[in-house]
Amino acid sequence: MTRMKVVVDFDLCESNAVCMGIAPEVFEVREDDFLYILDENPPESLRPKLEEAVRSCPKAAIALQE
Repeated sequence: MTRMKVVVDFDLCESNAVCMGIAPEVFEVREDDFLYILDENPPESLRPKLEEAVRSCPKAAIALQE
C-alpha cells in the first residue's frame, strides 16, 4: 500500500498557519515564521484533515501525493 506524502511548495507558502490550525499533527509554524512538516508520510487516518488543509491553504502551497 502506498502511503500519501505531504508536499509543500515553500516558494508559495506564506506561513499563514491555516494548515497548522487544521492538522497540527503534521504542520507547525515556529517562532522563526517558517512552516515545518512534522510528518511527511502521515497515517491514512489524517487524510480528511490533510485534504481540508490542502483546500484551505490561502496560497495553494500544499499538495498530497500518493
